[in-house]
Amino acid sequence: MWPKKMDHMSPRLRAFLSEPIGEKDVCWVDGISHELAINLVTKGINKAYILLGQFLLMHKNEAEFQRWLICCFGATECEAQQSSHCLKEWCACFL
Repeated sequence: MWPKKMDHMSPRLRAFLSEPIGEKDVCWVDGISHELAINLVTKGINKAYILLGQFLLMHKNEAEFQRWLICCFGATECEAQQSSHCLKEWCACFL
């Protein structure tokens, strides 16, 4: 069930992948900084499952999702890459 590279993941990513999303706040997603979380929450994306839903609506297209985070919420390129990778890995584990 777990990716083979689990040992090489950041503690935050490992924690996110350790269980279903449930009602986790959006700030639990690896790559979402405090500032980015505020921008997301301000526009109604307060839960990780809502962010995951957007990722799925974009057909798990990481590049498109990253552009969306950068353009609409002011994410840095690094934040966008980390968060899309986090959601992609979560999908691989749970979907």
